[in-house]
Amino acid sequence: MKALHIVKTAHAANWVLHQVRVLIAAGVDVAVALPSVTEGLAPQYRAAGATIYEADLNPAGRYPWKIPGVMRACRELIAQVRPDIIHTHHVGTALLVRAALGKKSPIPRVFQVAGPLHLENNFFAWLDVRLSGPQDFWIATCEWTRKRYLALGVAPDHVFLSYAGTDVTPFGGERTGVLRRELGIPPDAPTIGMVAYMYPPKRILGQHRGLKGHEDFIAALSLVRQLRPEVRGIIVGGAWNGATWYEQRLRDLGAQTCNGSLYFTGTRTDVAAIYPDLDLAVVPSLSENLGGAAEPLISGVPVVASNVGGLPDVIRDGETGWLVPSGNPRALASAIGDALDNRDEARSRATRGQALARQLLDVGTTGREVARIYRQILAQSDVTATPK
Repeated sequence: MKALHIVKTAHAANWVLHQVRVLIAAGVDVAVALPSVTEGLAPQYRAAGATIYEADLNPAGRYPWKIPGVMRACRELIAQVRPDIIHTHHVGTALLVRAALGKKSPIPRVFQVAGPLHLENNFFAWLDVRLSGPQDFWIATCEWTRKRYLALGVAPDHVFLSYAGTDVTPFGGERTGVLRRELGIPPDAPTIGMVAYMYPPKRILGQHRGLKGHEDFIAALSLVRQLRPEVRGIIVGGAWNGATWYEQRLRDLGAQTCNGSLYFTGTRTDVAAIYPDLDLAVVPSLSENLGGAAEPLISGVPVVASNVGGLPDVIRDGETGWLVPSGNPRALASAIGDALDNRDEARSRATRGQALARQLLDVGTTGREVARIYRQILAQSDVTATPK
């Protein structure tokens, strides 16, 4: 069985690399199309045993008159690779592959939906389904997404559920204090953190705030400090895709409202090591899959999260963490205060959440699930192709 994975970036989407390693170990012949065969994660794909092809098939941001050339390149790539199944991970590449090959293409196509954002917009949700044909399948990575496709009329045997797995081994270490020492935070100061890239608002979707909810985190921290001035906040992660103007806007907002109690670390490569330095992780996203809740839970850190998308799959209010309405800094601040005031309860919820997250998100498990989904899809396709 040969699977062609089409990935829009060589510098991110680490979950695809983790999955590819497991698929290859499970006996799948994996080819990966990337915009670069030398940069970013490309050497790691090659080291894992994948065959790498250079192909930039992400239509986002291109001039309309260039898209036909990208579609032609897509068809040439698939003719060269001759895969049994095509696996996409991003909306743009999924739609481009369908448009390039047409609805009647005999090669099964799997779109593993990394997040629900496009499904929250009626036009893009309609477009996703409208461009699909009888050989199109979806792997939802949270329950919200699976149910959304069913509500859009996709047949149940064309929608699967498999969480986006990760390598859980680096997480769950002991607190080192290195982050607190680096930032000059006293060892006894309660510390809440948000770990997320800074995605600027997408005007095409009518957004006015970043979808990760940084503005709500900053507002909630200001409210919490009115009652607990000793609390410190940390934002880990830099501007996504060069949006430094948005990062500066958030830094200015923090300086204006949090009185020197909010620290920005920029992008870091030691996130697994610094998670234990946080007393509480906050995930205030306006749209999300499992997102920033996965890694802190795997690390055993208590989590407060907004009740959107896939977050309720792992943050079960009162059991594995705290869930609050999205876009509501006061509710967020209230839950943060409750978690900090009830440390034993917070640790108990974090322990249960850690067990759940490790069970659902270990890439060894999820990667083998995807291999089984491939076999099921190919078996269905063989039946469909058999003359009656």
